[in-house]
Amino acid sequence: MKRKFWNWVKNDAEEERTLILNGEISDETWYGDEVTPKLFEKELNAGTGNITVWINSPGGCVFAAAQIYNMLMEYKGDVTVKIDALAASAASVIAMAGTKVLMSPVGLMMIHNPMTIAIGDSREMQKAGEMLDEVKESILNAYEIKTGLSRAKISHLMDGESWFNAKKAVELGFADGILRGTGKTEDAAGGMEIEGMMFSRTAVTNSLLSKLIPKQEEKKTPIEQLEKRLNLLSH
Repeated sequence: MKRKFWNWVKNDAEEERTLILNGEISDETWYGDEVTPKLFEKELNAGTGNITVWINSPGGCVFAAAQIYNMLMEYKGDVTVKIDALAASAASVIAMAGTKVLMSPVGLMMIHNPMTIAIGDSREMQKAGEMLDEVKESILNAYEIKTGLSRAKISHLMDGESWFNAKKAVELGFADGILRGTGKTEDAAGGMEIEGMMFSRTAVTNSLLSKLIPKQEEKKTPIEQLEKRLNLLSH
């Protein structure tokens, strides 16, 4: 079995269970692995009632994230997702399975295009590119269902590798509220004094390049030369 990256915590004082996803979402792909997903599903369905999922992860295997997403979506109870410090890449896909998604006021979410490493000739490279396109479409489904944004808008955000703070994630629909401690939350209609911020790697790169590339001075023609040319044209 591959490294176990999840942990269940049962609070005897409460009926709800807590699932903690911490670190990389599977250090190896779940593709072709029948043991690890079955173990996760068995532990998920070992109890009943609502569950809370705490996420602090830079992402990882998209196939593992897809299976966890599907299992949480099919779970009979409510699933409250709480993003601790980071839900990036594949971890953000898992977060979309939450009946309610809450973020720490200092937490971040990141979405981007899927990536892979491929070896082979031009045909193999083409197949890899086509596979990545299909993976992106599947990820878009999860984001679209949660946010209600257009696929074109979400695709543009993924192309730019976009980072959201808690307020921006709520504004865009990737989260439903912001954690305030002691069990309190601020929903999308609340008035937390947090500015919505989004970082795009593509936008920053383009801005940097525009500053590095020297601008060519615009050549101006003296008014005297223009008058002479006009006089020649009139004769």
